[in-house]
Amino acid sequence: MRAGIVIRSMLFAVVMLVFSHGAFAQIGISVGFGPPLLPIYEQPILPADGYLWAPGYWGYDYSANDYYWVPGTWVYPPQPGFLWTPGYWGWGGNAYYFNQGYWGPTVGYYGGINYGYGYGGVGYEGGRWEGNHFVYNTSVNHVNTAVIRSTYTAPVSNASENHVSYNGGSGGVEARPTAQQESYAKEQHVGPVAAQTQHMQVARNNPELRASVNQGKPPIAATAKPDDFTTGFVAAQQAGGEYKAPPTNAASANVSHISTIDHASELPAHEFKAPNTGSAATDKSYQQQLNELSARQTQDHETLEQQQEEEHQQATQKNYSDRQIQQMEQRHSQQTQQLEQQHATQNKQMEQRQSSQSWSKQQNSSNGGKPH
Repeated sequence: MRAGIVIRSMLFAVVMLVFSHGAFAQIGISVGFGPPLLPIYEQPILPADGYLWAPGYWGYDYSANDYYWVPGTWVYPPQPGFLWTPGYWGWGGNAYYFNQGYWGPTVGYYGGINYGYGYGGVGYEGGRWEGNHFVYNTSVNHVNTAVIRSTYTAPVSNASENHVSYNGGSGGVEARPTAQQESYAKEQHVGPVAAQTQHMQVARNNPELRASVNQGKPPIAATAKPDDFTTGFVAAQQAGGEYKAPPTNAASANVSHISTIDHASELPAHEFKAPNTGSAATDKSYQQQLNELSARQTQDHETLEQQQEEEHQQATQKNYSDRQIQQMEQRHSQQTQQLEQQHATQNKQMEQRQSSQSWSKQQNSSNGGKPH
């Protein structure tokens, strides 16, 4: 019976989705220890006119039970007039949760975190849209003004000078969303563009970007463009402060419940790790089954993401009305939720099947290998 209990208690600690105050969407990775301080680094030079800055942040990899650094980068916005609201970690009462960043007409609440380069904790002072053209504030952005002429210079005010990377909890930034910031969260939003998602995935797969390896000082702190970790990148000058390794018994990712998210591009990858049942052969068999399930679900994500992206492009080309866009976004939200509900059912069925297999093997073993 013990192996079945282990499977039920450890198996499907997967990423789910919940909502939070003043946030666009909260990714339900619940972590029992906060992320490291933000490293200190220089911003790469603006690669071309039209790119906007997305600051770096600490992601969390359940399979490695470790935070990893997602380098800051210049990224092309999904449409003119949209600005990036960074994601942030926030204390949820019993763990830290990550609130997903988003694109929208106004920069909303991002936990009061001082990410720098215009993101001082409240709003954005790194530039502004003038019609369909973005104008850069050179007091906080690294811009070659001999090439990029759409610039201005204005002083900025940082909300804080510390490098704390999370809101609330022990030692976290004490900031709460204002009524105005909460109203911004109700505006039209879209999640990270595909280049940002790929950028995050490459960072997650780079062992050197894990906090336990770089001690809070990542060798790739920022890049000139998303997903380009070989040219135009900068290393951290120093960690934001002393790195403190998490306690060995710290709680990591926990299962939450499915709520609302709008697009397949915002869905995190489903990655499963089989528990230690005491049998190497059983563990290997279970992990193979889980890897096959993960591959199928990843393909589902990619297929739906491509379909939704094609519809977004069609909406732009045909100049959809506000009502048509609203109907399309509602349809995308329903599609995404249905897909996650389907995956949740598959996950549960796999859990039950592996638990039943483990129980049968134990019964056979207790009866001398003879079924009864």
